[in-house]
Parts: sequence; C-alpha cells; structure tokens
Amino acid sequence: MLKIRDKAILSDLERFRAMTREQITQLHFTNVKHPVKESNAVLLRLKRDGYVAVSKERRMYTYFPHKHIKKDSTKLNHYLDIVSLYIDLNKHAKPYLFEVEPKLDSKGSPEPDVLLIWKNTVFFVELQRKHYSDREWTDKMNRYETYYQSEKWKQLSFQPEKPIFPVVWIIGKGRGVANKQSFRCYNVTIEEMNSKLIKK
Repeated sequence: MLKIRDKAILSDLERFRAMTREQITQLHFTNVKHPVKESNAVLLRLKRDGYVAVSKERRMYTYFPHKHIKKDSTKLNHYLDIVSLYIDLNKHAKPYLFEVEPKLDSKGSPEPDVLLIWKNTVFFVELQRKHYSDREWTDKMNRYETYYQSEKWKQLSFQPEKPIFPVVWIIGKGRGVANKQSFRCYNVTIEEMNSKLIKK
C-alpha cells in the first residue's frame, strides 16, 4: 500500500519527468533523521514494486515514473534543471503554482519551461542551457509579443478578475532581454529576482 510520501514522490516524478536520487531526498526526506538511508530504502521499494524506473548510467541515479521518458533523452538534463529550479525557489518561498512546460496555445506560441506563481508574482520561466543567436532570441521574444497582443493569456486558469500577463523570466545563459517588449522581461538569477520582489 502506497504511503502519503510515496504518492508525493510519484506525483513529482510525473510532473518533472525525471529526478535524481539527491533531488528526491532534498524534497521529501529532509525531516527525517537519516535522509539518504531512508530515501534509498523507499526508492528501492518503489522500484521493486514497479512504480518507478531507474537509470544507473549517469553519475547520479536518475528516477522516472513507470511510463518514463527515454533514459538517454536529449531533454533529460533540461528536466533535471527544472527540478533544481523548484528546489532553489523553495529556499526562499514555496511556489504557489509550478507547471512544467504549459501548453499555452497552438503551434507558434511561446513555449515556456515553467508557468510559475512565486511570491505573489506570475512568471513564464525560460531556462537556458545554451547561448542563443540574435535570430533565435528575436524569434523567442516575438512569440511572446504575439501572444501578448492576442490577449489569449487572459483566459489562463490562474487569472484573477483583472488579468495579468506573466513576467518573462530568463534564467541561465542568454542575453535576450531588449527594451521593445510590451511586457516585463528579466534575465536575472533567483537571488536577483528575490531581491527585486522584496523591494516591491
């Protein structure tokens, strides 16, 4: 029979697609006396019972939901970065909403990595693992601009009575912030964004 913590781990694996053992331990075992030992025992049981799959091909054990992405997926590091973002945000305040790869509209719409509500602010988060060319950045910003002008964002489920367009938050490698957007856009670290929100 699955315990409450088991269900929480499985829910996170479905949401994030993949997590390392260390990430699971950080999120679900910090309140126990021996976090690593207990994490290992629970994950071993979940694997034995067929609830999770595990890859031992990397330096760190990586866990997947039973119906998992390919263990050699080119997006695997990206998914693990998203988990790390969630963990780092929690060090300051727990996100109210953290939706991975939300589908905003049809093809050609922006494709944020995370729709986030954190510290009473709504964000479209872009996690960048590579340097984009000027053309790639222009295309990315144009997609957000077109989406902004369409006003379809006003129909997103989280919207209050007076709709808010999320702040576009770029984290990592990149320099795609220009001054011509109709919306707010920042290329800053978590610590820098946290300072901005504190000063509001």
